[in-house]
Amino acid sequence: MKIHSEICVIGNGAVGKATALALAQAGFDVVLLAPAAQTSHKLESAEDRPWDMRVYALNHMAQALLSSLKVWSAMDLSRVAPVDAMLVHGEDSGGLGQLSFDAYGARVGALAWIVEDSNLNVALDAALRFASGLRVISATATALKLATDNAAITLDNGDVIETSLVVGADGAQSWVRGQCEIGLDYRSYNQQAVVANFACEFPHHGVASQWFLGADGIVALLPLPGQRVSLVWSAPDALAASLLHEPVEKLAERLMALPDQKLGQMSILPPAAPRAIPLKMIRTHSAIAHRVALVGDAAHVVHPLAGQGMNLGFADVDALLSALAKRELKTECGDARTLGRYARSRKEDVALMHLAMDGLQRFFASELPPVRALRNAGLGLIDRIPFLKRRLIAHALGKTSLTNPEERWQ
Repeated sequence: MKIHSEICVIGNGAVGKATALALAQAGFDVVLLAPAAQTSHKLESAEDRPWDMRVYALNHMAQALLSSLKVWSAMDLSRVAPVDAMLVHGEDSGGLGQLSFDAYGARVGALAWIVEDSNLNVALDAALRFASGLRVISATATALKLATDNAAITLDNGDVIETSLVVGADGAQSWVRGQCEIGLDYRSYNQQAVVANFACEFPHHGVASQWFLGADGIVALLPLPGQRVSLVWSAPDALAASLLHEPVEKLAERLMALPDQKLGQMSILPPAAPRAIPLKMIRTHSAIAHRVALVGDAAHVVHPLAGQGMNLGFADVDALLSALAKRELKTECGDARTLGRYARSRKEDVALMHLAMDGLQRFFASELPPVRALRNAGLGLIDRIPFLKRRLIAHALGKTSLTNPEERWQ
């Protein structure tokens, strides 16, 4: 059977679903091609279900996009935690190597929001079911043929999807990217992101805390609702193996011993076993090919030290939607000029994020004494220069500036 659509989105993560939903709501005829085993998420009642180990720190741009799609209000907001402040600790326990941000100083209601993966995906799944102009097909692509006048995707059941534009939203190991032979630069950080959730003795007051520990990596404790926090420890492979295999009480002791840690006693939440995710950098040589656009991890993977990976993906969605909206009348979706506009609009932002995250990871991993002294002094210096702090906050929030206190996302 042949299936015709204007756009086919391949991928079943949050970015792929948001892409398909945004395009359908904009009036396009869209097919979302998703693996059959992962087409939906199910949640128990809020009282019974454990806290996800995978969480995202969504910025204002992401929140605005999800609100425009009617997804934000569909989430269980009782399980969403606003980040009211962020405190970054260097290795100088005397306090000179610290950097702090807060929502009040940035003149916003929150710096970010901590959202569970399942909470986000359940809301997206519900929105997809009611979206007009959108078909969800549970199948796997086996071949992609890019012709002059269309793209043809052969499925494992023999069906063929003929479309003007293919959007690859299928993750870091993107099948779509591989079919287009888009080159990439790859770097393993030889680190694992060790994740777990903890109950804490004292309230976190909405503060996200981060510790740069040199050879021991980077520890982040992100606020969850109530007296709970989510751990993301970007640890070297050998340390990560120890963190995964030692008693969970030992991991809690490590966290309680962090400098200026004010959460008191900590105990791991169910499931009482941390997990680990290998960390890498992927920089694609292009976000587009003939009749193809890449979004999310298919287009770029950055170190999670600033929690910007998902935000970059949602920014891709917004930029693709904008490029399609600006195309000339009667121009098809896969038009090369339209895709070129999308690629140019994302090039600088993605390149800057790669440069910043990769550079910071190298800088804070160095054990050279002069570098250690410089990075601690640098944190304290930035903390004392309001202009630099405003620029950093604005970039993290997804805004161009914070010079106008009335500036808001539409």
